Parts: sequence; C-alpha cells; structure tokens
Amino acid sequence: MSLSLKQQRFADEWLIDMNAKMAAIRAGYSPKSAEQQGSRLLSNAKVRAYIDQRMAELSKRTGINQERVIRELARLALVNPANVVDMLTGEIKPTATEDDLNAVQSVKVKTIGYTDDGEPLVEREVRFHDKNRALELLGKRFGMWLDRQQVDVQGAVQIVDDVPQKSEK
Repeated sequence: MSLSLKQQRFADEWLIDMNAKMAAIRAGYSPKSAEQQGSRLLSNAKVRAYIDQRMAELSKRTGINQERVIRELARLALVNPANVVDMLTGEIKPTATEDDLNAVQSVKVKTIGYTDDGEPLVEREVRFHDKNRALELLGKRFGMWLDRQQVDVQGAVQIVDDVPQKSEK
C-alpha cells in the first residue's frame, strides 16, 4: 500500500480528531478545497486501508474497542445504586462488584460537626455517572430511536386549481 506523503499526512491528521476538512488543511491542501479533498481522500481505498490499519493498531495497543466501550456504557446505564451504597449510612457496600464500582463518579466524605457525646457527624455523597446519557448512547448505537421523523403516506393526491385566471376578473 503506497500512499503519497500528503495522503499519509492527511490520514495521520484525520486520526487525531476525525475531521476531514481540518486534516486536509493540516496536511497541506488548500483551505478553499479542503472539504472536498477530505471527502475524496476518505473514499480512496488506499487511504481508507491505511486508516483502518492504524485504527486496528491503536485499538490493540490501548485495549479499547467497540465491545469494550459498549460493555462500559452498559455498566453505567444498568447499575442499581442500592447494590453499591448503603442507603442508611451512605457508605459503599463491601459486596459492591467491580462493575458496580465503575459506575461511581465520586465519593465525598465530610465531617459536619459533632454529637453531644463527641462523635463526629459525617456527611457522605456518592455520585454516579450519568445513567441517562449512557442509556441514550446505547440506544443510538442499537438504532432504538431516530433523530429524524420518517413519514410514509399512501393515498391519492388531488390537485385543485382554484386560482382565478387573469381573464376572470
């Protein structure tokens, strides 16, 4: 697979932010035609093969792939907070699984005063990652909802010409 230096530079730049127009500009293409050049380069089989190869290498190196991202979103979306936090004390339960703990965004523990006996009054706050956002991303991935409306109408259309002609005054 032999790419020109400019094509390879475009592909490497595209992998940074996946913005074809900006990658084309950074690769040295004219800003005026960068959008068209970027689109053309992304549809080039050799450029696409190079990008796919680099993305596979990156996935292998980082361990991040589509399956892992979906699994992580599912952890966030499907956690039951009652399985993680003791609702009376605000403490993390010792039985919380690793999947449950991955859904925890932060834990804050603060002493807010003392009882008459000198015991500290402790306030605990456990925040979870955004469950709705995780569900939304999973739903989009599986095509559960569309961002557009699809209208399918069947039937006869009758056109009525009720505009008076110039001679009909």
